[in-house]
Amino acid sequence: MNIRTIKQGIPLVTLFILCFLSINLSAQTKKPDFKVIAFYTAKNDQAHISYVHEANKWFPQVAKEYNFTYDSTSDWNNLNAEFLSKYQVVLFLDTRPEDTAQRQAFQQYMENGGGFIGFHFAGFALTPSDFPQNWDWYHNEFLGSGSYVSNTWRPTSAVLRVENHSHPATKNLPETFTSSPNEWYRWQNDLRTNPNIEILLSIDQSSFPVGTGPKPHEIWHSGYYPVVWTNKKYKMLYINMGHNDIDYENGTNKDLSFTFTNKIQNQLTIDALLWMGKTK
Repeated sequence: MNIRTIKQGIPLVTLFILCFLSINLSAQTKKPDFKVIAFYTAKNDQAHISYVHEANKWFPQVAKEYNFTYDSTSDWNNLNAEFLSKYQVVLFLDTRPEDTAQRQAFQQYMENGGGFIGFHFAGFALTPSDFPQNWDWYHNEFLGSGSYVSNTWRPTSAVLRVENHSHPATKNLPETFTSSPNEWYRWQNDLRTNPNIEILLSIDQSSFPVGTGPKPHEIWHSGYYPVVWTNKKYKMLYINMGHNDIDYENGTNKDLSFTFTNKIQNQLTIDALLWMGKTK
C-alpha cells in the first residue's frame, strides 16, 4: 500500500481532510459571544439615511470578525421585553421610539443591565418639532443632555480629544484624532455638572473654527462640546457621530463623506460593543 495509513486503515491524507473540515465546521458553528439589535427609521434627512445604510453594511462585517451577531429592524414594535431579551446590546441608529410602551420597554431593558449605543440623531429633541422633548427619562436622566440647541454646518471633520483613557470604549484610542465629517450638536444641559455623566470625547480646541456656514451661528469658534459620553448608572454610550455629508446644493443628494471609513473612530464603537456585550 503506497499511502501511509493509520491503524484503522484510514489514509493519512483523508485524516487531514477530515480534521480540516471538522475545524472549519467548528469555526462556523461557534456560538456568538453576544447579540446586537439595531433600530432605525431611515426616513428623515438623506444624511441620516446614508448613515443608516452605511451602518447596516459595516456592523455585519465587524460582527463576523469579533464573533457577535448583528440584526437590524425598522419595526419599532419590536422594542418590547420579549424581543429585547434575545439581545445584549441595542443600537438606535438615527432616532428614538415614540410609543409609550416601547419607551417603557427600553427603560426596563436598560435598568436590568442591557447595553446601548445611540448615534447622532438618536439624541435629538427640540420643542416644537417632529421630535419634541417629551421623554424626560431618556433625554434628561439617561442621556443627560436635555434638548438639542444648535449644530454646525456643513458637516466637517474635527480633532477629538479623549477625556478618559480608562474607560473600556476609549482605552485603545490616541490622545487626539481626526474624526469623520459630521454635523456636531450643542445641548441644553452642561454635562460636566452631572455626576452620573462621564464625558469620554470632546472637540479639541485645535479644531476651531468648526463648520463652514454659510450662517454665522453654524460656525463654532470656541467653547466646550462633548461628543461621546456614558451614564455611569447604565451600560451605555452616546456617540454624536452619524451624519454623512450630502450634495444638497447641486440637487444630486450624492454621498460626499462616510462615517465608517475612519479606523480610529471605528475602534471606539468596536470596543464599546465588546465591553457591553461581554460584560454581565
